[in-house]
Amino acid sequence: MQDYGGPVGFRLALRHPERINALIVQMQWLTMRAWGPFGKARRAFWADRASNEETLRANLLSLATTRSRHVGADPNVERYDPDLWTDEFSFLSQPGQAEIQSDLFTNYRTNVDSYPKWQAWMREKQPRLLVVWGKFEPFIRAFRTRSISS
Repeated sequence: MQDYGGPVGFRLALRHPERINALIVQMQWLTMRAWGPFGKARRAFWADRASNEETLRANLLSLATTRSRHVGADPNVERYDPDLWTDEFSFLSQPGQAEIQSDLFTNYRTNVDSYPKWQAWMREKQPRLLVVWGKFEPFIRAFRTRSISS
């Protein structure tokens, strides 16, 4: 389960827990605390989309943010092919993408609302779990390793 696919995986796991042997998770969290400083802007957007949409779009769809999704805080940026973020930014800059991404992010709050249910399932079932996270990924600085039961 990775990024936007993480919530899909959790929904499938709860629907058919007998099919789960283990979970492999990358860039997916189960608490708003893990969003760190990024969470404040996201919650403001969900509370009042009209007043916060331009700020969200400027951040979420900017070249700097797109680049950050790929290189994070890695001090060795020269090791990355710039096509990684320039291709994504080009895609996100196409007509209609800002609206699509804003709508997608508006809908994402339903996943956040499901965090308590997913946490309870993890506590109860305790599936085998491998969590993969990039050393320099920007969200990792906000994330603190904690047991799901604490």
